[in-house]
Amino acid sequence: MQLTPDDSIAFAIGGLAVNWTIVNTWLIMALLTVGSVLITRNLRPDVRPGRWRTALEVIVGLIESQIAEVSHRPDRRLLYFTGTLFLFIVTSNLLTVVPGFDPPTASLSTTAALALSVLVAVPIFGIASRGVGGYLKTYLEPSPIMLPFNIIGEASRGISLAIRLYGNIMSGAVIAAILLGVAPFFFPVAMNMLGLLTGVVQAYIFAILATVYISSATSPPPGPAPDAKDPT
Repeated sequence: MQLTPDDSIAFAIGGLAVNWTIVNTWLIMALLTVGSVLITRNLRPDVRPGRWRTALEVIVGLIESQIAEVSHRPDRRLLYFTGTLFLFIVTSNLLTVVPGFDPPTASLSTTAALALSVLVAVPIFGIASRGVGGYLKTYLEPSPIMLPFNIIGEASRGISLAIRLYGNIMSGAVIAAILLGVAPFFFPVAMNMLGLLTGVVQAYIFAILATVYISSATSPPPGPAPDAKDPT
């Protein structure tokens, strides 16, 4: 049984092998890009929204509401970043129903790249919000002795994101393969439905954790406590 699409070579360019993880990633990117362009090509107030546009607006609205609930403030930049992560991951996971399609999220290289993008985005958003000095100061809180521990904690976030997404997708694929081998006539539909549900949940968890990490880096520093007033 093949555990990762990295092992399958689609074609070679100038001696450089291109595996199915890369090809399927390109396909998902093209699908999301073309779909967004087609759905929003008549995005005008005088044009009545169709079903696809309405569905897309509902999805964007839900993502925006979740970000506002986590960060306690609206942030369009965060919507663009974590919303894109969610749409890519959920589309990748939902396309597992297509025969022969191996989701890129079943590859550790893809999940590591997604986690790395979050790790890079955290300081970028933090510096843009607080400035270089203000962001670097967070590594010295609550005291300078915590600097190495804060750095280790920052790195462990990315590792946990990558391993969590990869482990859940791969465990679902392995369990489905085992059950299909034992009882191929009874489990396919149930396992497909369970796999779709798991894929949506994992995309949601990944996006929410990315939102939490970035929001913690961009939140304003706590101000000084107000002076207590004498009630008399």
